[in-house]
Amino acid sequence: MSFQQTKVNLKLPFSFILSSMIALVVSQWILFQNVDLIAEGYYRTPALWMAFHLLILGFAVMVVMGAMYQLVPVAFLTPIWSERFGFVQFGVTIAGVLALSVLLGFNPGHAVYGGALAILGIIMFMFQMFMTIRKQKEKNMMTWLVTGALVFFLLTILAGFLLAWNLSNGEILNHESLLRSHLLFGVAGWFTLLIFGFSYKLVPMFSLSHGYSMKWAKPAFIIYIAGMLVLVNAFWSMNQLLQTTGWFLLFMAFTLFLLDIREILAKRSKKRLDRPFLFAMISVYFGWVIHFLTFIVSILLPGHSKIWGLLIYLYLVSWVLFSILGYLKKIVPVLWWTLKYADRVGKEKVPMLKDLIREKSSVIIYSGIVAATFGNVIAVLFNSVTGLQVFQGIWFLFALAFSISIGRILTK
Repeated sequence: MSFQQTKVNLKLPFSFILSSMIALVVSQWILFQNVDLIAEGYYRTPALWMAFHLLILGFAVMVVMGAMYQLVPVAFLTPIWSERFGFVQFGVTIAGVLALSVLLGFNPGHAVYGGALAILGIIMFMFQMFMTIRKQKEKNMMTWLVTGALVFFLLTILAGFLLAWNLSNGEILNHESLLRSHLLFGVAGWFTLLIFGFSYKLVPMFSLSHGYSMKWAKPAFIIYIAGMLVLVNAFWSMNQLLQTTGWFLLFMAFTLFLLDIREILAKRSKKRLDRPFLFAMISVYFGWVIHFLTFIVSILLPGHSKIWGLLIYLYLVSWVLFSILGYLKKIVPVLWWTLKYADRVGKEKVPMLKDLIREKSSVIIYSGIVAATFGNVIAVLFNSVTGLQVFQGIWFLFALAFSISIGRILTK
């Protein structure tokens, strides 16, 4: 299905995507400057709070917002509710994310004010999406997955606001349970369900697949929601058996999703997959392994904070970020070609879509990011500051290279 829209509309997703590239590079630089804290296990420090929020909100969330402004109309066959509202929402959100991240880094006691602005921007986005999706004539499993993701996004920001309130005004709810819920809602709820939902559209589109069933989509969604509810209960009741049960349910749901993806790819007509898309597919297997390891660790090492910290890192990076980095290299060329060349077809010579993508450099960048990610994990396990400096430095350089490669597409 075509990504075709008006030129003005395409400026909206590009606004989000290009600003997110800056946040990606800055977040990796801050992490590089603070590897000593990471090596010693001091994750809850202002500098790392700033880096994490720039990475998650400034990069991942902003990319997802930009992509959704383009993908929702394509997937749900309904126009965006209000383009003008979208540009206002972009301005509010980027100001809020910047304010929240900087305040967390330099004045955590006032982070609640930046958080309030970021929440306003996110609520505006969710309102935009709900108003758009509600116009869809025929609801399907993709509708439920994306709607479920948006609900968890709302819960994520509410929990985040309460965490910021705890920092500013004293604890009103159990901080540890609230933090765990915040991470669960955001990483496992919002990002994972959203990737599930759009994968059912993007994987067949980019692999040219037909005749697949999606038979596991509904049970995967139901089991995943059940696992999330069990885990939240476990976090607040401090019940280890419930926590293990919850992680098992998430693993089973992810396994069902993987079975659907394997079926879609098995029925593809495109034999050689583009490298960026292949990277996104590899991330699905990383996600499956991380879900399995999380279940096992919940049984064998439930109280090992370093291992849990590494699992959160791997979940966020090897599953969520790798998926985003892979899909982004496919989506941006399509958007740019549509914006710049769609109206010229048949009137003059225009480049082909494949001319905008440099596959060899993509392989090098993705390989470097994978090596740096797992190098970071090994360095943390061995408490090696030098190792972290090397591998996080590599991550920063390849994040910069990735951002430049996205920028180069826009020069063609």
